[in-house]
Amino acid sequence: MSSLDMGRRALILLGVSALLAGLLAGPVGAKNDDGGGAANSAVVPLQILAINDFHGNIDSASTSFGGTGGADFLAANIRAREAGVRNSIVVSAGDLIGASPLVSALFHDEPTIEAMNLIGLDINGVGNHEFDEGPAELLRMANGGSHPVDGDQDGDSFLGADFEFLAASVVVDETGNTLFPAYTVKNYQGVRVAFIGLPLEGTPTIVTPSGVAGLTFLDEVETVNALVPRLQARNIEAIVVLLHEGGSSDGGQNDCGTGLTGPVAEISAALDDEVDLVIAGHTNDEFVCQIGNKWVTMADTAGRLFTDIDVTLNRVTKDMTVQAIENVANLRSGVQAAPDLRGLIDKYTVLSAPLANQVIGTISAPISRTAGLNGESALGDVIADAQLAATSSPATGNAVVAFMNPGGIRADLLTAGPVTYGEAFAVQPFGNSLVTMTLTGAHIDTLLEQQFDNPGAGQMRVLQVSDGFTYTWDASEPTGAKVDSATIMIDGVVVDPAASYRVTVNSFLAEGGDNFFILTQGTDRLGGEVDLDALVTYFGANSPIDPGPQNRITRVD
Repeated sequence: MSSLDMGRRALILLGVSALLAGLLAGPVGAKNDDGGGAANSAVVPLQILAINDFHGNIDSASTSFGGTGGADFLAANIRAREAGVRNSIVVSAGDLIGASPLVSALFHDEPTIEAMNLIGLDINGVGNHEFDEGPAELLRMANGGSHPVDGDQDGDSFLGADFEFLAASVVVDETGNTLFPAYTVKNYQGVRVAFIGLPLEGTPTIVTPSGVAGLTFLDEVETVNALVPRLQARNIEAIVVLLHEGGSSDGGQNDCGTGLTGPVAEISAALDDEVDLVIAGHTNDEFVCQIGNKWVTMADTAGRLFTDIDVTLNRVTKDMTVQAIENVANLRSGVQAAPDLRGLIDKYTVLSAPLANQVIGTISAPISRTAGLNGESALGDVIADAQLAATSSPATGNAVVAFMNPGGIRADLLTAGPVTYGEAFAVQPFGNSLVTMTLTGAHIDTLLEQQFDNPGAGQMRVLQVSDGFTYTWDASEPTGAKVDSATIMIDGVVVDPAASYRVTVNSFLAEGGDNFFILTQGTDRLGGEVDLDALVTYFGANSPIDPGPQNRITRVD
């Protein structure tokens, strides 16, 4: 990792070690934004601690990275890193909330906001999932207040976030202003650092359209680059971007392998060279990469890792120099969980337990959401079957096929035997309702073609399909001609392009989510139950449930 491999805290401070020693001899504390102290020092050290894609996992444990996860351990591990550090800031690169486990989601993610207040989060650059319940609810997360429907479910007033939300590229159409401030500036002993936060431009294509109604999402590069001259006019040269857009590397936890690919790599390369650091999210990878003069980091998901970044700020030039970066495991072993966070988690665990622990059925073996080469997963088959069962009767829609978006399947069912409501909720946490509509056979053909080059060239979002629906696609054919229309069948009968068919999808897809725009043309719509309720009913009627066969979609190359 080039000069970063010289080790944690090995700060190369212009070769003047005596000046650094004098600085560190001064008083220590937590965060220092008052611009005072150490006036004779040439440089100012700053620690930036970062998370991304936390998704409300306040009480989730993982075997990844040696056993990690949980807000109580995250607090303990972050506090240990902050101990004795004069200047430190904790930031998030989006998806702090949304697609959350039941212990947070049941209370509209208020527990996660309260947990982050205790941890000491300073800034959250919004991601796409912050918009799952719409801008009004997101503003409530920031500002506090009772939920408009459920009120104060825990019996206490919700006071909102103690940290800042940033959304540089999200414009309210009615006013022309950004939904949240574009950036915030922190002053560290006379050197000001700007933090810009923004989600991916494509947020409207992956969030229920009603969740982003009245908002415009601007280009990430154009947004940031337009802000740089404004910041420089204020004598600000140190710039950090909290960007909820992703990519991947084939490297390990703390390197970049053969390089970074994907949108965040392209965006970072195009950002103004005055940007020093990009803290990314969205794709749940982990890497430390350098693109030009910028460092780009990501720390997995769900609080399994956090990034510890040491930088120095030059008091004369006002520039930032990255000295060391480490993706740190949020370990659960050998660590004393933070009691204040544990108390918060226990409170909501007790409140949610009666629902979370309710057994809804059983499975005969683990059922995975991991898709095969054909794009089909065992869990996707089961969910699509549940949605068809919920809408196939004349009273519920007369559906003959159901389609499920793979991005809406958020967890696996890992253990054979009983399945609880909490586990099912983790699989489908969005609360989308089912919608049955009429499509022609030609519409269905177009729907299947829209799976490819989605959301970008060479990518695909293969819809999960219910029992009885089959087709073949050819990966070697061009986009728009990958699906053999003669193979699209319902119960063994080829779909007629001119005939009409009743089709079930969730409300996210029905509004054109994930770029499946053809579904907006569906007619004679009938609303149904919530998707999770359909799954619960299906388990109750059909347990034990076997893993789906993954044989409904055929791929040829």
